[in-house]
Amino acid sequence: MENKKAIELIDKILKNLDKSGINTDKLIEDLKELRTYALEQQVPLVVKVLRLTYEHIQETESFMIPILDDEPIEEDGEVEANEEVAPVESLKYVIALMKNLNNKGNVADLKEYRDLLNSY
Repeated sequence: MENKKAIELIDKILKNLDKSGINTDKLIEDLKELRTYALEQQVPLVVKVLRLTYEHIQETESFMIPILDDEPIEEDGEVEANEEVAPVESLKYVIALMKNLNNKGNVADLKEYRDLLNSY
């Protein structure tokens, strides 16, 4: 995202995840605030991923979506995610992807997370 306050909030979220892990109340609050910036900038993919992310965290009190492999294995046309679940690392990766939406790889990974969150 290009909004300076959004980038600062992303950095704050990442720092808090390092410090205290998935602290659901504050984290959900920050994700909702970040979503307002995405709405202002009209970035529907980020808006959707953020909503699905905080709903998932509210439901599971963690982030159960595994981090994506660098080189996904395609099996019958479906991309497989890394089965190891490291909630904080995976969530940090999703949030960090939002810093640079000009990178096509970041956008592709966000779409993959959107699909994984939808099917969880």
